[in-house]
Amino acid sequence: MREDPDVVVIGGGVVGLFCAYQLRRSGATVTVLERGALGGPQSCSSGNTGFVGTHGAAPLAEPGMLALAVPGATEPDAPWYIEPSTDPGRRRWLEHFQRACTAEAAAAGFRTLIEMKKRSLEILRDLCASESLAASLESPGIVLAFKTMEGFDDARRAVARTVAGGVPLRVLRSSDLDELEPKTKFDIHGALYNPEGAYLHVPEFIREFGRVLRDSGVEIHEHTAVTGFEIRERKIVRLSTTRGDLRPGKVVIAAGAWSAECARMAGIDLLLQPIKGHSVTVPMPPGAPSRPVLLSEARVAMVPLGDRLRIGGQLELAGMNTSVSERRIQALLRTVRDYLPDLEQPPILESWSGLRPCTPDSLPLIGPAGDLRNLLIAAGHGHIGLGLAAATGELVTDLLTGEHPLTDPIPLRPNRFGASS
Repeated sequence: MREDPDVVVIGGGVVGLFCAYQLRRSGATVTVLERGALGGPQSCSSGNTGFVGTHGAAPLAEPGMLALAVPGATEPDAPWYIEPSTDPGRRRWLEHFQRACTAEAAAAGFRTLIEMKKRSLEILRDLCASESLAASLESPGIVLAFKTMEGFDDARRAVARTVAGGVPLRVLRSSDLDELEPKTKFDIHGALYNPEGAYLHVPEFIREFGRVLRDSGVEIHEHTAVTGFEIRERKIVRLSTTRGDLRPGKVVIAAGAWSAECARMAGIDLLLQPIKGHSVTVPMPPGAPSRPVLLSEARVAMVPLGDRLRIGGQLELAGMNTSVSERRIQALLRTVRDYLPDLEQPPILESWSGLRPCTPDSLPLIGPAGDLRNLLIAAGHGHIGLGLAAATGELVTDLLTGEHPLTDPIPLRPNRFGASS
């Protein structure tokens, strides 16, 4: 292990890897520390649906979520559930979440997120033009299916505003949907289509990207946990790990749901909460859609992965609990049957759950935190981390090298929630 890299990136998930990618391109020597295996089951990217296109830029904090921001207000297998807790950190997070549930805040958040998603997609397309990563990215568009008349009418009324904001949505007629998915029978009221819907095959992309980075000179150390920091004169001078110490020039914390715990070792309190999601992967059944489909009211996504179909979604604020809930898995499968009743249920190949590191306003934390001169945070990307990671890596590199950033860092500053964050 090199003891004095220019930059140590803590976290080998998709955000950490893109930070390493952009930093290495700038000429820095980079070491990545990953507490588990690259793309392993502990990774938030391991079992998710991999969306990276322009869909999904709306913040989780929006007016419609305000009534649900009460612990225990919904059933445990509902699409959005908050487990009752006396934890002061969660209570403070919910207070800021409620403040962010306004139309004005949601619109501002959308503008920031859509710009990051667009920039990320540009970078991803360039990166995946290389032969080794070419099979990782698919861009077939995404269908947004609405089971209810109310849900479809609300979405249809918002199309013009969404298109003006940079997302190329269009309303599908029944014949349009039949043309897009001729083998799939839907029981829905209506649908929209975003031709910029794209997704990555994960965890395969993570593992291959790691190999590409190693070939470029990035050191990646798996199964290596950070155990502490030595700080002098407002600077991290030593970083201790389970495999030895390092003396980095600069440090980036990009450890996903574990970023808050890591930052606390440096005396920094990040306003992050893990929100658990589930997925189930099955053999591709006959009549399944050929492109990603979002079952909108239920917040459940379906994505084809070659000979497999992955179904994922749900939002559960319940702390650092990574256990897989059979109740949640069955809820996902019931939702699919509601929207696609003729789709037979094949045997389950894999059930998975992962923790998405979320901020109250759905915008990531990117930039300096506390008073440490050589520390940057890159965390809090929520359930759209794959779609924001590439732009995050570029912004982190711009901030560390003093370049003028393409992405505005002001809305993303880690201290925006107050002094204790």
